[in-house]
Amino acid sequence: MSTLGERAETPSVARLRRARFAALFVFFAFSAAVADFLARIPQFKEDLDLDDAQLGLALLGSPVGALVAVQLAGTAAGRWGSRRVARVSVIGGCLSLLLPAFAWDLPSLAVGLLVLGGLMGFTDVAANAQGVAIEQRLRRPIMNSLHGGYSLGGLFGALIGSGAAALGITPRVHLSIMAGVLAVAVWAGSRALLGPVDDPHVREPVRAPETTADADRAPARAEGGLGRLLAGYRAVVLLALIGLCSFVGEGAVADWSGVHLRETLDSSAGVAGLGFAGMSVAMAAGRFAGDHVVERFGPVRVLRVGALIAAVGMTIALVTPWPAISVLGFTLFGVGVAPVAPVTFSAAGNTPGVPAAWAISRVTGIAYIGLLAGPPVIGFIAHHTSLTTALAIPAVLVAVIALTAGAVRR
Repeated sequence: MSTLGERAETPSVARLRRARFAALFVFFAFSAAVADFLARIPQFKEDLDLDDAQLGLALLGSPVGALVAVQLAGTAAGRWGSRRVARVSVIGGCLSLLLPAFAWDLPSLAVGLLVLGGLMGFTDVAANAQGVAIEQRLRRPIMNSLHGGYSLGGLFGALIGSGAAALGITPRVHLSIMAGVLAVAVWAGSRALLGPVDDPHVREPVRAPETTADADRAPARAEGGLGRLLAGYRAVVLLALIGLCSFVGEGAVADWSGVHLRETLDSSAGVAGLGFAGMSVAMAAGRFAGDHVVERFGPVRVLRVGALIAAVGMTIALVTPWPAISVLGFTLFGVGVAPVAPVTFSAAGNTPGVPAAWAISRVTGIAYIGLLAGPPVIGFIAHHTSLTTALAIPAVLVAVIALTAGAVRR
């Protein structure tokens, strides 16, 4: 893996700290914007008179947008730098809240979520690339704390959305205010991100052999390099699978926990948003403590134990008839999956034999497909069976994380 410090002056510690907080704020702001919308899904479902299948179809707009964005994000970051891509996409993502806010039917809601999903895909790839670059230069793990900022943003947005619902504020007014506030805040708070010189998408040029002896040894090095490259690609595939399984669960709780609490358990509109809020609280706490926990017990053990906790939590959330206990179950699910994304993305960015930018974009993109495509699939399954049955899927998928956790071993 290339070391950019060999080609450019290493940023000062103070500069890296500012970049770290700027990256954390990018994670926070975009997550807050998305969570504001997610908390109002039951209201959108009711206002637009959508059934489970129609809501699932509307939510399908997000993964379609993300699929397109992920294919372009690596190229865009390589050309303009992850700093610029992250800033433009996150500001645009905040403003795109206006699109679902003013949706008047199923197609307009789907189009709005198509744009939101596309900008989400760009932001996720660029922000994680920034995180790995800062982590490499600080020479200590920080990805858990950055993703903790994402969880805090989700908590903030969920609480604001639940509060607005409880007060009877319409989604149009609520999301319009948040779109403007978050866009201005993130424009000011993301200026300190690392620029193109320190971008992980910049690759070192391949140097020609300097001597005849070097040229004679080149075939042997190439043969060893091919084996290392193939091993690296296999690791990236497993890391992408881990991320996919985790993000399906996160997306399911984000999009459907409110509907489950409101319709299956007959909770109030204010309580309906607390399932996602509980998961966000747990994930934020787990991630801010995650760097220390992973350092002490190792990433493999942390992911395997977390998978067990997540499975138990989701089971509790689905079998209980009491909304408060269900919220507790969703919270336990958040505890279990908290370290998965930061550990997986950090491992991708440090995979031997594979370009860091390529690994980050592929693992991030495929994992994000789980976050965005999982909820619509659950909606379709719920329409033909029940929402409780459909939400059991994430509990099964976390078992796959336990089986493949060895891929995050450094």
